[in-house]
Amino acid sequence: MKRYELDHYKETLAYYSEPDLRYKYTPTIWSIGQMYDHIILVANEYLDEVDRCLQEDGQLGGGKTPFGERLFREGGFPPIKIELPPEMNQPPNNTDSHDRLRERLLTLISRMEALESRLDDAGDNQKTLHGGFGWLNAREWFELVEMHTRHHRRQQHELEKWLQQKDL
Repeated sequence: MKRYELDHYKETLAYYSEPDLRYKYTPTIWSIGQMYDHIILVANEYLDEVDRCLQEDGQLGGGKTPFGERLFREGGFPPIKIELPPEMNQPPNNTDSHDRLRERLLTLISRMEALESRLDDAGDNQKTLHGGFGWLNAREWFELVEMHTRHHRRQQHELEKWLQQKDL
């Protein structure tokens, strides 16, 4: 069975109490629960695009932006904090329970498995548009789920440090 980056988050979720999931060091820093919510929401949005490409509900061809080219060439996001414009940067949900986040992760991982099994049928030229990276095909959207999820590990470690300081 293939392991996904999301499996890491499923496993580490067990280490957090309900109060840990909602703890915010400052009002502007996300809680761990918000980070989980964000990862799940974005992954589902990207998988919607995988599905669109598989259904040939996009366009034939199209290129990536320079940042998109760099992202895929390097195989991941640069090790920096990325801040979206305010209209795209609404705070994620901070109310899901431990059990609800686990359920959402398991559903998401099942969805990834189902879509990955169909990627061999995907045409490389059937693409949909990502606002920052340009035109991506099904395999690229799928890979973007992993890259985005992996990118948040640094944030997870930072949030865990705030949690440790809270208990001192």
